[in-house]
This record gives sequence, structure tokens and C-alpha cells, in this order.
Amino acid sequence: MVNSTVDTRRFSTRRWRCLGWLVCLLAGSLLALAGLAQSPDTKQARVLTLDDSINPATRDYVERGIQRAESNNVELLVIELDTPGGQVESMRRLVQTILSAKVPVVTYVTPSGARAASAGTYLLYASPVAAMSPGTHLGSATPVTLGGEGEDANSQAMHRKMIEDAVATIRGYAERHGRNADWAEQAVREAANLNAQDALDRNVIDVVASDLDDLMAQLDGRRVTLENGTRTLSTEGIEAVRELPDWRTLLLSFIANPTIAYGLLLIGFYGLVFELASPGTIVPGVVGGISLLLGLFAFQVLSIDLAGLGLVLLGLVMIVGEAFLPSFGALGVGGIAAFVIGSILLMEEANSAVAWPLIGGTALVAAGFLLWGGIRLMGVRRRIPLTGREELIGAEAVALGDFAAGRGKVLLHGERWRARGEARIHKGDKLRVTALEGLTVTVEPTGVERSSTSI
Repeated sequence: MVNSTVDTRRFSTRRWRCLGWLVCLLAGSLLALAGLAQSPDTKQARVLTLDDSINPATRDYVERGIQRAESNNVELLVIELDTPGGQVESMRRLVQTILSAKVPVVTYVTPSGARAASAGTYLLYASPVAAMSPGTHLGSATPVTLGGEGEDANSQAMHRKMIEDAVATIRGYAERHGRNADWAEQAVREAANLNAQDALDRNVIDVVASDLDDLMAQLDGRRVTLENGTRTLSTEGIEAVRELPDWRTLLLSFIANPTIAYGLLLIGFYGLVFELASPGTIVPGVVGGISLLLGLFAFQVLSIDLAGLGLVLLGLVMIVGEAFLPSFGALGVGGIAAFVIGSILLMEEANSAVAWPLIGGTALVAAGFLLWGGIRLMGVRRRIPLTGREELIGAEAVALGDFAAGRGKVLLHGERWRARGEARIHKGDKLRVTALEGLTVTVEPTGVERSSTSI
């Protein structure tokens, strides 16, 4: 009887266990089918928009877009280009990213009226697929310096070196993708330009397309050369997903504007000079330090990561320094600003769910300490002085005798003081101190009855 009961319990346990496994397996299968139903295997083309100069900010935007396209295994990435040119170093780094990309990159000069001037021409030649809209043009790829070309022999020699280096660079891009290298050299040496149809006829670009749909239709079945081999594009029924520049990219582009960048360098330099000339002013040093780091980033002396790290560290030092130096909030406010700006530079994405709470929390804590310190300071300033000359003014005293000719002695804080007063003062009168000159106080009656205090 006991054995039968035990066997029944064992069978019941096994049955429920099997039923549980079956339910879990069924639920997992349903979730997998739901995932497949909700995420169809559609081909995607990521579309970036570069309608500004090529600078550290736009370079960072395109590089991150290429990295995301590679990680998501998209079919191709399209850069819609409209640029007057840009910085040589940013252009070279962006070209290196395009040439080493594992996803096909299509540089498409659009809309009508757009241009791929100067550094934009190099991007077109470096891309596996170069396309243009009707009514667009490219060229004028001659490198220039900020100060212009000098008249002396050294300047002329340096300019020739720059030209030869640029020619070798763009010819290398052209030969890699089988495009017209001779015209590329002409664009560098003579600042030549071509419209879209002429560029197609002279084998400078690969496609002339009226819009993005036309471009996708013409690219279907086209073979492109990547660093890891050749690939055949399949763009039929492809879904175009746009990734527009976010506010972070727009802010960094504003900072990287040559006029703004030059102004930041000047503010940084003169701010530090003024601080060194007048130590303790604080505000010029704070503004100068932040501006100098931003200016060095804009001119690519510092990379975006180094500039961001420098601003974060500078901000933390300023926030800590606020507790030890009488800066009246200048260090604290400047430290919070430097920390936030540096954190924005270091953020991988402007809408990062992890970065924002950390940045905001740290800034709010620092601002809270700064506000608390300011409130404490105001409270201390309102407090009645307990020592020194200020504390004696308004203090109460008692006359030790009748005043003769307006002079006498008073008891003040347990001490005998010489005193003078204009009113008739008698022994025991309660007095109030109105002024202090040397070791003599000026007093006046408080209107209170006499005190019997004496010494």
C-alpha cells in the first residue's frame, strides 16, 4: 500500500515536470515565431546627410554612422553630400574609414545645386560608388592654407609639396576604383570643375541619379570593391533608413566653424594671459581654459576624445577647487560647464540612455553643493558679528558714573571703557554704543531706566 502511494506520487511529479517543459518549449517557439513575424528579413540602406564642411564633428558623425551600419550588417550606406570642402586632416581620416569599411559606401552629391568641392572631391574618388544628381558639380580640389600662399621661396616650396602630396593622394583613390586619375590631378593642380553628366562621361563618377530611388535602382546588381574583396549589391526592394545629424553633431560643427574656432583660441589665450597678469581674478582663467581646449579640438590639435577628457578633468578640478578658493562661485560654475561640455564630447550618441543620467546627476550634485555653499555664505554675511569693531557698534553699556563735560566711563562687555556722549548721562544709565574711535566709544542713552550695576 505504501509502495503504491509512492509510485503514484512519483508518476504525478514526472507528469507535471514534463508538462512544464512542454509549456516552456511551446512558449519559446511562439516567441521565436512572433519575433520572426515582427522582424522580417528586409534589406536596409542607411542614409547619412553631410551638408556642412568636413570638420571633426561631421567626420565623427559619418564615422559613427559607418560603424553602426557595419554592426547592423546593412546592405550599403549612402552619404548624401553637399560640402564646400573642409579640413585636410578630417578628410584624410574620413577617407581612411571609408576605404576600410566592411559595408559598401555610396557618396551621392545631392540635391540639385549641391557641390562636392575641395575635400568633397576626395571623398567622391575614395568611395566605392560615386554618384551625383543632375545640376550638381565637383572639383576645385587644390589645397589651401589659412594664411594663403606666401611670396617667399620657402612658402612656394611648401605649396608645391602640398600640391604634389594631394595629387598623389587623389590619384591613388582614382586608381583603386578605376576612375579618371588624370582629371583628378587636373582638379588639384588647376582647380578644375565638372558637372554631373560630364563627370559621368569622363569616368569621374559611376552614376547620375535623379533621386534616392533612382540611385537604388541603378545600383542593383553592381559589383563594388571593398578592402575585404568584391561584393554584388542587391538593392531591389531595399528600405532606406535616414540617420540625420543630431544636436550633438550640430553643436560640435558650430564649434568647429573656422571663425568660431579662431575666436575660441583668442579668448583662451587672452583669458590665461589676463589671469597670469592678475592672479586671483578667476573668471578669465576659467573662461580661457575652457575656450582654449575647445579651440584646440576645433583645429584638430586635440582629438575629440582627448579634448573631452581634458574638459572633464578640468571641470572636476574646478569643482573641487571651489571648496578651497574664495572664487565666489566662479570655479564651481565654470567646473560644471567644463564637465558637461567635456561629457558631450565623449558621448558616443547624443541620446545615450546611460550617459545622460550620469552626466546630469554629477552636474546636479555639483550644482547642489555650489548652491548650498552660496546659501551658507549669504547666511554668514547676514549674521551679527561676534568679535571685532563691528560687534561693538550697537552693543549695550552701563555708565559707571556721571559724565562730566560729555565724558566718562562705561562698563562694556565686562570691561571699563572711556566714553563720551552729548546727552546728560548719570551713573547706572543704560547706553548704546554708536561709534568707536581708538579706545573711546561714543554712546547714547537707550531710554531704559538706570541700572544699579557698578564697579
